[in-house]
Order: sequence, then structure tokens, then C-alpha cells
Amino acid sequence: MYFAALLARTEDGWEASDTELDDVETLTDLADLAREAAVDDDTVVAFIEQEDAWFGVVRVDGEDDPRVFLSNAAIAARSSYGAMLTDELLGRDDDDATDDLDSLDLDGTEDGEPESDNNVEDDDPLEAVNGSDGPPHGPLGDAALLADLGVSEKELLALDGDALSTIADSLGCTEVLEAVR
Repeated sequence: MYFAALLARTEDGWEASDTELDDVETLTDLADLAREAAVDDDTVVAFIEQEDAWFGVVRVDGEDDPRVFLSNAAIAARSSYGAMLTDELLGRDDDDATDDLDSLDLDGTEDGEPESDNNVEDDDPLEAVNGSDGPPHGPLGDAALLADLGVSEKELLALDGDALSTIADSLGCTEVLEAVR
């Protein structure tokens, strides 16, 4: 089960809204949703959490590109919203798995013929298909995205458990976040 919320910074503090991610298929969709919640193009922070398994923070400042942080990319990649963010951070398109298969050079060795060691390439497309090029086990993205708001890179990287509440404490918006939980 997911929890998602948008926190928009205002002159009077933070305003939070529970958000539905049903129509969000890309990071661009999420950024557009955040911009709609913004007050005067100010900062909006989107929190996404899946049952304490992983959390993600997406920061949108006006029309700037969104900044993203995931607590554990390998675990997040197993879920739909986490996969969307992981793929974006790794620069993958939705069709990458198909592209990897299409780009394989099937030279006859697929029939069991041994391949000589001098033909091994560093960028072996089979590695991508077999998953060794998957998301890292651990944090991925911009760990400094909340530094100017009171959560240092070191603090963000050390978070576990109820990380979103800890972040909300640092931002000074715990009550606002808890109201939408």
C-alpha cells in the first residue's frame, strides 16, 4: 500500500494534500501534479512511501526540472511508482527491456557454441537482460534535494523506518503531514 502526499510551501508555512497517483504514469505527470499544488511557483515536495519498504521524495521548484531521491532503488523498482522513478533516475525508457532484446547480436553462439574470451565486450547487452545492470541496492538520486530546507544529505541517507515523519519534523510540517495520513 502506498502513501503519497504533496507539501506546498507558502508564506505561512506548508500546506499538505493527500494525493492520488492513479493518473501518474511518469515523473512529468507527478511534476505537473506538484506544480498544480504550488502557491506562486514556490517549492512543492512530494512524498511517496510503500509500507516502510522504501520512500521517495520528489522536489519541484517552479518550472525547474524535478529532483528525485529514493531510499532503496532496488526495492522501489519492484513497485509501479518506484519503478517509474527508478527508471527516470537511471535514464531508462519504458521500452528499454524490449530495446535490449532487439539490440542483441545473435551470432550463432546462442545455439550452444562456446564464445571465445577475446569476443567478450564490456557493454554486453545480455547483462541488461539478465538484470546485472539493475537499480542499485540502496539510495539513488539527489540526496541533497532538501539540504536548504533543513535535511542534510547525510541525514537523508541515514533515514529508515518512518522517514517521512522525520523529514516532516525537519521541515516543520509534521502536523500538516499527519493531517493527510
